[in-house]
Amino acid sequence: MNHVALVTEPIDVAALLARVSSPTVGAVVSFLGTVRNVNNNRVVTGIEYSAYEEMAQREMRAIVAEAAANVENVPPTIAIEHRLGELSLGDVSVAIAVSHPHRAPALDACRYVIEELKKRVPIWKREHYADGTRAWVDNRNSVAMPEVIH
Repeated sequence: MNHVALVTEPIDVAALLARVSSPTVGAVVSFLGTVRNVNNNRVVTGIEYSAYEEMAQREMRAIVAEAAANVENVPPTIAIEHRLGELSLGDVSVAIAVSHPHRAPALDACRYVIEELKKRVPIWKREHYADGTRAWVDNRNSVAMPEVIH
């Protein structure tokens, strides 16, 4: 069964993989997005994620349905979790697990899910920098937007 969730606690990658695993599959692939320490030549100390939760979950479910529809015969099983709140360096911000009897459809579905998630899902990332500043980042291209303070 497919799974989509926004979570505030650390993502349990083993549990996510278990959600898609079964004796009927020959391939289980995963993607983990983690908080890195630099972006656009700026030292990053952490990230804060927020979302329009109802719309984000609805769009994530639509992406999963599209990924499954793109595979002939046997649809993949897909699980996605995206973390919200304050994250530290190295924390997993998004995890995707996909299973299928064969590797090519599993890999294709996983790539489709992460690319569409970045384009369409209303989840916003605010980077925290070593110099004490913060900036919202466009998920589609990781470019920091100037922060407006009133």
